[in-house]
Amino acid sequence: MRDINWEEPYCGEGNNCFRVGTDDQGHSYIAVAGAEDAYVTDTREALRTLIREIKAGKADHLL
Repeated sequence: MRDINWEEPYCGEGNNCFRVGTDDQGHSYIAVAGAEDAYVTDTREALRTLIREIKAGKADHLL
């Protein structure tokens, strides 16, 4: 199993909580809090790009 360093959950209303983590291999992870064994993974640069794009409003149509 990978040694993932999970951050504290980011929660919206109710039980909508996500966790972001990294490992020492340069990978990043996103999972629903409580289901960290079912994560999405990519590079830290990919996570950085995703966060920047979301902050720029490119996912606002999903709200």
